[in-house]
Amino acid sequence: MGIFDLATVLCPRKPVNVERKPKPPPVFSPTNPDILIYKKARNQPCAMAAVSPGFMPPVPVQSATPKPPASHRLAVKLVSLLSARWLHELLQFFLFIYLARQSSTTYGIFQLALSLGSIYLLVGEFGLNLPLVSLLSRPGANARQTLSQVLTLKAGALVLAGLGVLFFVFWQNYASPLREVALIICGGMGLEALASTFFTTLQVQGRQGLEGRLRAAAALVGFTYAFTALALGAPPYAVALFKPLEALVNLLGSTAAVGLGGLWRLPDLRGLWRTCRGVAVFALMEAAAILYNKANVFFLERRLGPQGVAHYSATWVLVDGVSTIATTLVLQSVLFPLFAKYWEVDRQEVARLAHASARWLLGAGLLLMFFLYAESDRIIPWLYGPEFTEAVWLQRWLVLTIFFALVHNLSGFLMISMGVPGVLAAFYLVGLGFNLLFCWLVIPRAPLLGAALAIILTKGGIALMSFTFTHRRLRFLPWRDLGQLAAAALVGLGCFHAGKAYLSRTPVSITAFCLMLGLLVYWWHRKFPQVGPPSRREMGGEGGQKPGAPAPSPISPPPTP
Repeated sequence: MGIFDLATVLCPRKPVNVERKPKPPPVFSPTNPDILIYKKARNQPCAMAAVSPGFMPPVPVQSATPKPPASHRLAVKLVSLLSARWLHELLQFFLFIYLARQSSTTYGIFQLALSLGSIYLLVGEFGLNLPLVSLLSRPGANARQTLSQVLTLKAGALVLAGLGVLFFVFWQNYASPLREVALIICGGMGLEALASTFFTTLQVQGRQGLEGRLRAAAALVGFTYAFTALALGAPPYAVALFKPLEALVNLLGSTAAVGLGGLWRLPDLRGLWRTCRGVAVFALMEAAAILYNKANVFFLERRLGPQGVAHYSATWVLVDGVSTIATTLVLQSVLFPLFAKYWEVDRQEVARLAHASARWLLGAGLLLMFFLYAESDRIIPWLYGPEFTEAVWLQRWLVLTIFFALVHNLSGFLMISMGVPGVLAAFYLVGLGFNLLFCWLVIPRAPLLGAALAIILTKGGIALMSFTFTHRRLRFLPWRDLGQLAAAALVGLGCFHAGKAYLSRTPVSITAFCLMLGLLVYWWHRKFPQVGPPSRREMGGEGGQKPGAPAPSPISPPPTP
């Protein structure tokens, strides 16, 4: 008698009338694929049966109104988060334009304060949000205890980082209203760091729709206040209150959705130490990344004041916004979970997925780079007004960071999936050291150009290191594909600059753009080259791979936590 038959004898089901509705089909348990869970029906005591390997019971007849597929529900959740994110970014973008058209100095003050607040946010989060997902997803995990530990760590990090912010603001001798605006914005970012803990919990619970509605409501409240304050002529520090207001709505809404029961407890020092040790590498990566992205702004402020920050930020908001959306929404939310899922199962599939994603992602980024480069002298004055002349040529330099950011973020998520985040953190620290040294030496002599070159060279160097490391182990993007992207870029730029001497710029820009698009589409539709981890013979080992043996792994799998 098999295990399934024994379970049926011990847990008999009542006879089912032929005229009754058929029993819903069984589904596999998410924690154990050998356990078949039957949806509990009325007067049906047996709800679970073990299935012996190799045995599959017959699937009952489907209901006339089947349940929607899980992919549809995932699409709805993703759309909710995308809508909330785009609403926030759109309202913030309009606020920046409004500030810039009113006063470039006030615009520079807010950009500098937001840069400092972004550093405070990431240091306060301490890299805990990504590991929190795995901690809450473990079978049998005590979710309340985990949340309590994470909130305790974040609160401690926020207090220490807040003392650092106070020291930095007074050490830099910021004058009013920059000092007040910076402190108010940082206070709002601290509340946002706490709210992100509860939002991560909602994501693990599959309640992304509720998260999207809460974030959208908070954005509407905060930015409605900001626009109203600006229209009434309020001082900058009063306008800056929009960030704490938005963060407070997020915090109250997320805590109400998750609940505070069981969170107020004495911290377990041993558990805190284990959690802290597990996320230290991620915290180091996030801190290094935000510092090398924002350090040039503070060097620039010391040289040119808020006016120089305004000219640099006018174009950086556009360029960095594109990179951030691609990183958080496409790479982190969609591709990274797939990389992590398949790395231990099928590395050839990871290479194929990374190759296919890189082709269209880098190609789309290249087209966007050309558009921002060719139309910079139209985009900047149309958005910000005629005062921001320096931002026009700055944008033509900074578009390079879009390509570098896509390459190093794609490679970085692959490295995390490989289980080598320490190597990635080392790359980030090398980039941060170079960035600080370059800013210190070059920005005092050439402020705006030095600030642009600092971020371009830093992102380019990190992209080169991370791509080389990943390519040697996975070969997910052949050099031929990169050569094709470079050729398309050169053809588009050559057509654009050569055609301007004979024709008006609009038809020349459209022609060059379509020519690049045609070349990329032609290459995209060609047969994919062979990608994947190198064989043992290619890596210098003795002998080849035995027929029928699995592909050798270039690195050891990450240790099980």
